[in-house]
Amino acid sequence: MSILNHLLHITNFKSPLLRTVVPSVAAAVAIQAAAGLPSVLAGTERFFDASGSLTFLAVGALSLYLPHLRARAAGHAAIPSLLGALGGGGPGWNWRQLAATAMAMTWAARLGYYLLGRITRDGGHDARFEKLRTQPLRFAASFLVQAAWVSLMLAPVMALNAVPAAAWAAVPRLTATDALGIGAWAAGFAMEAAADAQKSRWVEAKRNKEHDEQFLSRGLFSVSRFPHYFGEISLWTGLATTAAGVLALKPVQVALGFSGPAGVLATTALSFTAPAFSTLLLLKVSGIPLTEARHDERFKDNKEYQEWKKNTPRLVPKLW
Repeated sequence: MSILNHLLHITNFKSPLLRTVVPSVAAAVAIQAAAGLPSVLAGTERFFDASGSLTFLAVGALSLYLPHLRARAAGHAAIPSLLGALGGGGPGWNWRQLAATAMAMTWAARLGYYLLGRITRDGGHDARFEKLRTQPLRFAASFLVQAAWVSLMLAPVMALNAVPAAAWAAVPRLTATDALGIGAWAAGFAMEAAADAQKSRWVEAKRNKEHDEQFLSRGLFSVSRFPHYFGEISLWTGLATTAAGVLALKPVQVALGFSGPAGVLATTALSFTAPAFSTLLLLKVSGIPLTEARHDERFKDNKEYQEWKKNTPRLVPKLW
């Protein structure tokens, strides 16, 4: 028995959800361990964010293909072609599974590219790791925390990808939550990407001495102090809405082994784990609190900064 077949065998749980979630989470931990060991030994955080994005891509793809890997291992079916599915809705996948996986992976790829470019321009250093990089155990733990972050953020994607192929025949082609969720994701993604692009251009212009502004308060940053974080929370809320809507349908509930209101509550909670966890991190842990504390200390005597902070919403953009 090959290693892959052995791993598929020991994770072949009765629950379709566990059959997808357990090996996917294990893969996230394994990839982060592989990335963390050389980083800790070298004392560098240069590839921390890039490894997170790569883990997103790998785990997202794995969760999508797992049911088909199991079917092939059992000799029941070949693995379908992704290009074939995109071209004609190939066998084995519902369009929502492809869309949700693509949304998560697109976000991860864009953010990873942006963060890798930023840390490269900054000489391979990230202010978040000023103390951590000299503390091997805590630095190593940060990679395990990142594995947990990837797993939690991909929870709605893994849940959708766990739905057995046979269940999709009884599901409507399109629902209101599909349209609402994808629309919210697109708007959030556009805002986050635009805010990051504006920030990058501002930093580059300052580096080239094209202006002497101490902080960015133009563009999207004139309507929100953290528009990129608002975009991120919005896009994950959109993805969760798409997932929760279809996971609550009776054919899907039955296929996943759930029944009654408790099952709908469980899949809804699982779907909204991503935006809830993202909001917690950005509002209370490593996003806004750290950035705002640095800025408040640096610009405590800057009247323009104090005025901008007073008149500009912290997160939700002002529309008037």
